[in-house]
Amino acid sequence: MVLRPRERWTALSPASGDLLTFRQMIAFGRRFARAGRGAWFAFAINVVWPFLVLFTRFRVRGGEHLPSSGGFLVASNHLSFADPTTVTAYCLAHGRVPRYLAKASLWDAPVIGSVMRSGKHIPVYRGAVTASDAYRDAVSAVREGECVVIFPEATFTDHPDGWPMRGKTGIARIALETGVPVIPLANWGTHHLLPSDAVLPRAFPRKTVNLVAGPPVDLSDLMTPSPSREVLEEATKRIMTAVTDLLIEIRGSRPE
Repeated sequence: MVLRPRERWTALSPASGDLLTFRQMIAFGRRFARAGRGAWFAFAINVVWPFLVLFTRFRVRGGEHLPSSGGFLVASNHLSFADPTTVTAYCLAHGRVPRYLAKASLWDAPVIGSVMRSGKHIPVYRGAVTASDAYRDAVSAVREGECVVIFPEATFTDHPDGWPMRGKTGIARIALETGVPVIPLANWGTHHLLPSDAVLPRAFPRKTVNLVAGPPVDLSDLMTPSPSREVLEEATKRIMTAVTDLLIEIRGSRPE
């Protein structure tokens, strides 16, 4: 009888939707895309991921909807400061390095500023004459083949039950100008790990984080070089509806 060597890592199917074991969480991290992360962004990922392995368990589905090449947008709901860490892990495990739009003040912060520059993230100067730069840079990024993640609500949801709020039209404007796919992503559980009013994470007991992506939002009938306000609002509504539908699937209930 020939004894087979014991598998070092438990097999992981990204579309299974099973709650990942500790070993599967480690295997999930071993699949992370590494090229193009930048030194400081890679350093931040390497610091944060072991924390998530120790104190969270992921349930992931829908990774096949993320394009393996070319530019695209990811639209996610927003619950916590922990959202970028879990969404980054999800994108990396499916072969793409995410770029984020974030408030410009982060670029002036020690260490964090280096991470933002290294990761080629996009600063947003709110209320300034340069606010349009973020839109221009996001358009350039997706045209250059990047994965750009946007939280269309632009802040944490204030819905008492955590459902997504109405989205801003920026993501729709970028999508309609460039024609790139918009992939909806539902992210649920980060608000238990790091509530919006908490200073430190609540590590115990281990928190479950659900991450589910859906097929591209159909905006084909809305494509136009100069979309009207009505068209932008309709595109934004479709994007937020797609995200909410995924969240309904995760939670097994509907918003009232």
